[in-house]
Amino acid sequence: MARFYCPVPLATGQVLDLPPTAARHVQVLRMQPGHTLTLFNGEGGEFTAEVQHMGRSDVRVVVGEHRSAECEAAIQVHLAVGMPANDRMDWLVEKATELGVHRITPLMTERSVVRLTGDRAEKKQAHWQAVAVSACEQCGRNRVPVIDVPESLNAWLARQTPQVEVMHGVLSLHASTQPLSALRAGAGASKTTWVLLNGPEGGLTYAEDAAARAKGFAAVSLGERVLRAETAALGALALLTLA
Repeated sequence: MARFYCPVPLATGQVLDLPPTAARHVQVLRMQPGHTLTLFNGEGGEFTAEVQHMGRSDVRVVVGEHRSAECEAAIQVHLAVGMPANDRMDWLVEKATELGVHRITPLMTERSVVRLTGDRAEKKQAHWQAVAVSACEQCGRNRVPVIDVPESLNAWLARQTPQVEVMHGVLSLHASTQPLSALRAGAGASKTTWVLLNGPEGGLTYAEDAAARAKGFAAVSLGERVLRAETAALGALALLTLA
């Protein structure tokens, strides 16, 4: 059944005009009055709905029953990543959403190729948030991960504070590391929230890596192979959310 994100309060029996993006998709699918679809608003669960009216630019539906369906990961992972170049950030956001990421913070580091500030940063954030929504529609998630506005690594690290219930890790190229899988099985076994930091192409500099470790981030690795920045981030995320 077609699924659409509808970021408004939903209730059984409600008659609702779909938001423009969802309405456009319904029209592309050539759905007709009487056809059924699924709506979710990010607040948990999903609703069935039936198309009542198809206009040239509007689609009206009647909201049906609520289903408390959830497929969220047992561990909430906040992924902080040095933004990869070109369109690979789009791909990272899409796949991270499918893997169950809870939040993504795009970072600008010393070795970052991509630099975004002001309106450009806000437009990119809105674009990536839309990518996450689309991925949720496709994969069956009913809660949309938060995509933050890009910021500098230094500014982000300055706000990080140790928390007993949160495990912090940095994919490190400079320090003596332990396998992320070992940390997950050992010291992090009782943690339900993780903050995982990964650098851009070329990784974090020694000073950036050290700054993260000074903030309490454990130095971790994924093994001996050299992975692209986005591959490493997704591999680590999969290890945490699919284990």
